[in-house]
Amino acid sequence: MSDLTLLGLCGSLRAGSLNRKLMHEAAQKFAPTNFTEGNLRLPLYDGDVEENDGIPADVQALADHIQAADAVLIVTPEYNKAISGVLKNALDWVSRVPGGVWKGKPVAILSSTAGRTGGEMAQASTRLCLLPFQPNLVVGPDVLVGSNYEQHDESGALTNERYLTAVEGLMANLRAAASQ
Repeated sequence: MSDLTLLGLCGSLRAGSLNRKLMHEAAQKFAPTNFTEGNLRLPLYDGDVEENDGIPADVQALADHIQAADAVLIVTPEYNKAISGVLKNALDWVSRVPGGVWKGKPVAILSSTAGRTGGEMAQASTRLCLLPFQPNLVVGPDVLVGSNYEQHDESGALTNERYLTAVEGLMANLRAAASQ
């Protein structure tokens, strides 16, 4: 199998985020791959900025990464029953870039939270935000890591076999969608 390009988007900016660690673990399971993490440290969307200055360079770079990727992995925490503002802002900005970079793109969503539901509402809201872009949403098996501080070892590696099996299954499905 030829190498595939996987882009990871993490809705948490924190370097030590368990969502970021989950994203990297999932990327390893996706292998063989060329993995890039997208930069979500973007200015807040502002129509005046767009009108006066155009699309910011970092937003264009993110859109170019999405366009070039064979598949996209979105990993999100759950903030107040929804996706993080960082992730929503990135989706809003990229939607303003001409070319429909998401259309038909295989996308898988994972989440990790301290709560017991593992980010079910965050995943649902992420799907709703993506629907207008018409990606190829790869669903199942669900990866909803609940009580995340109990599911990782000291290095951040996922230790729960049920979650590991789900990650492997979802990455196999995403890889299959990207290979078509």
